[in-house]
Amino acid sequence: MPPSTRVFVARLAGLSVFDPLGDAVGRVRDVVVTFSSTRSLPRVIGLVVEVAGRRRVFVPMTRVTSVDGGQVITTGLVNMRRFEQRTNESLVLAELLERIITVAPTDPGDEAYEGIVEDIAMEQRGKDWVVAKVFCRKTTVAPSRGLRLTRRRGETVLVSVEDVTGLQTRRAGDQSAARLLENYDDLRVADLAQVIHELSAQRRGEVAAALDDDKLADILEELPDDDQVEILTGLDIERAADVLEAMQPDDAADLLAELPAERQEQLLQLMEPDEAAPLRRLLTYDEETAGGLMTTEPVILGPEATIAEALAVVRREDIHPALASTVFVCRPPLETPTGRFLGLVHIQRLLREPPHSPVGAVVDKGIEPLPADAPLEKVTRMLATYNLVAMPVVDPEGRFLGAVTVDDVLDHILPEDWREDRHEVTRG
Repeated sequence: MPPSTRVFVARLAGLSVFDPLGDAVGRVRDVVVTFSSTRSLPRVIGLVVEVAGRRRVFVPMTRVTSVDGGQVITTGLVNMRRFEQRTNESLVLAELLERIITVAPTDPGDEAYEGIVEDIAMEQRGKDWVVAKVFCRKTTVAPSRGLRLTRRRGETVLVSVEDVTGLQTRRAGDQSAARLLENYDDLRVADLAQVIHELSAQRRGEVAAALDDDKLADILEELPDDDQVEILTGLDIERAADVLEAMQPDDAADLLAELPAERQEQLLQLMEPDEAAPLRRLLTYDEETAGGLMTTEPVILGPEATIAEALAVVRREDIHPALASTVFVCRPPLETPTGRFLGLVHIQRLLREPPHSPVGAVVDKGIEPLPADAPLEKVTRMLATYNLVAMPVVDPEGRFLGAVTVDDVLDHILPEDWREDRHEVTRG
């Protein structure tokens, strides 16, 4: 590779990474750089690459043999341990783009000016890769209505990194969380949650503010408890209540249980009464019981509903896959706690029956529902014994209270820190 090779980092985002045989390794998600007081140029030390299973791993630049033709070629030796950002490292796409910098004048008589970073150019010099150029847009500060100042964007310039100050230091107005999220808009919720988990506390708060309530609710459900509490308590209390309403009831109740009683009650008071009521019930159960594990919003239908209606409900995109596998049939009312629980119907049975038939005619009454105080061990054994992904939970009067799904059980039988999936690694 010639020494003059220059690559703009924004163009690397999403590029495929291959080994020498042409087999795909993954996709580029970011570039890792370090700043040093002893070096004039920041050093590019590696790539963050998303590999199979959506794991983000670190690939040192010493293992990159080519960056050309819309692809990255490596030696094929990739450490599959999850990437963990160190304190002296910066991520170009996640942190440096849109950073506000000051550019020194190149001609006598000129004045320094502010700019907003739009891209970073890295070059290979000998065996090392360095940050050599900054592509930025000039800004001018102008008064707006009131006392605030606004930055107006002007012409774009490509400047040497030696002429730039402020690239290493965050300032108010730096990269918007929306820009960061654009770089990861193709990730599944669980994988985006992992990205957010790896951010600093301040950055997590900024990202949370940029997400809509539904997306933030989905991400909170995938984060470790500490991150959930940190993000929720950092929100305006009214928005926090809105986000809790958007979460699955069992996950929202688990999160509320981590908060002081006074804060719990404040949030519940701000929620709509029909949204708060299920959470209050769930909070009364021990978390290691069927009642503490269950969700209060499974698919519930009356016995007169047709097979066609049932299939239409489970096809809805907002129904969790584990809940879409089973329809619970009850007497009215059909909101938990319902009337008498009659039984359940598996989706495979629904697919085998005429669409006009009532679900009451194909109810499976052979599955004994769980009492709300059933311990976790019993819940796990019942799911395993009958090869189910969801189990009904009833009260002593036989009213349906909710359903325990296999993913809820896995959350409780895996190690407490399983979501963090952290590894101490030594990079080669």
